[in-house]
Amino acid sequence: MKKWIALVLALCTVLAFAGCAKKPAEVGNTEKIIVGLDDTFAPMGFRTEAGELVGFDIDLAKAVAAEMGVEVEFKPIVWDAKEMELDSKKIDMIWNGMSKTPERVEKMNLSKPYFNNSIVIMTLADKPIAKKADLAGKNIGTQAASAALEIIKADAIYGDIADGLAEYDTYDEAVMDLDAGRLDAVIIDKVAGMYKANMKAGAYAFAEEDFGEDLYVIGLRKGDDALTERVNKALDAVIASGKAAEISKTWFGEDLLLK
Repeated sequence: MKKWIALVLALCTVLAFAGCAKKPAEVGNTEKIIVGLDDTFAPMGFRTEAGELVGFDIDLAKAVAAEMGVEVEFKPIVWDAKEMELDSKKIDMIWNGMSKTPERVEKMNLSKPYFNNSIVIMTLADKPIAKKADLAGKNIGTQAASAALEIIKADAIYGDIADGLAEYDTYDEAVMDLDAGRLDAVIIDKVAGMYKANMKAGAYAFAEEDFGEDLYVIGLRKGDDALTERVNKALDAVIASGKAAEISKTWFGEDLLLK
């Protein structure tokens, strides 16, 4: 009897350790990925008036997660602290109109580029600006810790506009100051600027010259190669199936996915 009890206890110990060995993201054999995002960045990921989280990247992430066979949870984060949230494992990836930059290539694993955006100059319709050079001496806003800010600082015009450039926690706050006349221009992701322009027809104008292309990627922890590969394969499958094109047409009226 004692031998039988010892055997049962040993088996229970083995099972207990096996349970402890499960990955934190696994609950009841169902894997879950946690996506960090700025929930004010329309139309990629934002809140409706009712508080529902919607957007192009929200729908695309859900489609990719379904292709991977995993659950997805969205967690709003402070955009300026996105790398810290990722490194501390509070989130598994950053997916919210995040641009590919040299700095992010060094700090994160990045997915394949899936969307080609650009960084544009947005003004009030009755106070248009044609070129980057026209920004000199103007009050300008952009989002802190954004790809737009990195691109601006790398541009030859930066020295002429640095004194008038203000950084905001969100693009929404910058556009509010533009509406109020406190800014002459906002340098912003094209998709975000065009979405706001569509919401207020005739209110805004865009300069003929922009700050160049801006490729969107998904950010993952540095060295998390297995998950990066899974995401890339699932993203390819969703694009190949036409599901991604359907999502793009819903939000933009056309297929803007990179193939």
